[in-house]
Amino acid sequence: MTELLTAAQMRAIEQAAIDSGEVTGLELMERAGRGVVEAIFEEWPDFAETSHRAVVLCGPGNNGGDGFVVARLLKEWGWEVEVFLYGDQAKLPPDAKVNCERWLEMGEVGTADFNTIYAARPFDLRVDAVFGAGLKRSPSDALSGAFHATWMTLKGDKSHPRPHRVAVDCPSCLDLASGKAILPEKVWEGDIHINYYADLTVSFHRLKIGHILFGDWGYSNKSVVVDIGLEAISERLGNSEITESPAFDIGVHPKLGVRLLAKTDCDSFGSEWPATDLMKLEDHKYDHGHALILSGPPGHGGAARLAARGALRIGAGLVTVGCPNDAVPEHAAQLNAIMVRPVDGADGLAAVLEDARISSICLGPGLGLTEATREMVEVALKSKRKLVLDADALSIFRNNESALFALCHEDVVLTPHGGEFARLFPDIAEKLNAPATKGPAYSKVDATREAAARAGCVVLYKGADTVIARPDGRCAINSAHYERAAPWLATAGSGDVLAGFIAGLLARGFSPMQAAETAAWLHVECALSFGPGLIAEDLPEELPKVFRALAV
Repeated sequence: MTELLTAAQMRAIEQAAIDSGEVTGLELMERAGRGVVEAIFEEWPDFAETSHRAVVLCGPGNNGGDGFVVARLLKEWGWEVEVFLYGDQAKLPPDAKVNCERWLEMGEVGTADFNTIYAARPFDLRVDAVFGAGLKRSPSDALSGAFHATWMTLKGDKSHPRPHRVAVDCPSCLDLASGKAILPEKVWEGDIHINYYADLTVSFHRLKIGHILFGDWGYSNKSVVVDIGLEAISERLGNSEITESPAFDIGVHPKLGVRLLAKTDCDSFGSEWPATDLMKLEDHKYDHGHALILSGPPGHGGAARLAARGALRIGAGLVTVGCPNDAVPEHAAQLNAIMVRPVDGADGLAAVLEDARISSICLGPGLGLTEATREMVEVALKSKRKLVLDADALSIFRNNESALFALCHEDVVLTPHGGEFARLFPDIAEKLNAPATKGPAYSKVDATREAAARAGCVVLYKGADTVIARPDGRCAINSAHYERAAPWLATAGSGDVLAGFIAGLLARGFSPMQAAETAAWLHVECALSFGPGLIAEDLPEELPKVFRALAV
């Protein structure tokens, strides 16, 4: 599942399906509730074998209607179920009201607050069907208390385990446009993260952007997608309009869509993948590009060597480390297949770039925060080569970022982490880091798109939720969450290898956006393939194994 939708896009798809007469809103609600129950039983098979106790928190909208369906189906399965409503029964939307009335034929509806939930314990399952994708305001004091009560330690009964927690669409503090929590009016004992956290989130049709952008915290251990029969209408909508980036947008929302990088995306790259692009007998190394990796002074060359190894392993035909004269012996003592060439300052770089066969350049890792670095970046940019700017090549333009952006062009990729992003785009970072008070909140996707438009080139904003955008708004997220979580990737030098991966793919002829997407995805795949204990040197050496797995 590679498309990511906004809540507005999802509402548009559902409404289009209803307007077409193919399905009613009530039928969609029934499918959603049934899908949640099936997902619960798949996640915890013992729940399907014997009866258990559940508390279902329902909200004032259609998400609450899904909750009433879940409650009814669990009750029919033989469970003991208690339902609590946050809102007014009389004001429920029509479909939610129907399902509330169906539930009332089986049980009662209590008020969702601290005291009623506290009195209902103990139970085995908490279902959060309060706000879902429609959250636009902070949870109230009463609702925060209700969630807190579901997670309090059971006094006098330590034998009863904590309940499993399921969220319908998303945890009810989460803004699905940004992945940020909209802070409640009162934070109860513990914190919002613990009280609203879900062991399992069940989404419908597609994941939403906020399921992948985690912000400071992740609010769900696992997210699954349930098919509720919208695929045909979604495909028709996607084919009915021509958008600026049809591969990313389903055509029902004016804002450009976003995709989640996954193996299916990689398969679509076809013969450009080194794993499947078997060299013809007449191929020459220069047919696969020549990447130049610039290095700093003696004692600071490790980062450049890591980048160079990454560029070579990912398929560049030749890789050269360019360094000051006095650093040549250090590199020559540690490199074999990678060439070493003296490059002293901006004039030396200009001379090297007279060789038209150099097809990509990587500047930044270990280069140093000196005037010479600034001058070399300017020379490289003016050469109009495909270019990766990382680390020191970005930080050197702090307080003078406009000078950098004036030289950037469509063949440039900037790869900032959070600190470097804030130095280059301080106003954008300030908006991104501001607490969310209402939804939809400003997201990392919004920030990266705005940065790419300002810089006039591709921006890869690093993190466990790496976001990649180009100036026209096309955007992708490379997520290292859920089953792709690789916390051991947070190790010194891993970003240098990523820069080298991008430079190597640029040398091979990949477009900047595709090089950034592909490198980011492979970066995580290498970490997953290696496992805990990873150090940066391991990443390039894991690539052949990852390529072989892709070719199967």
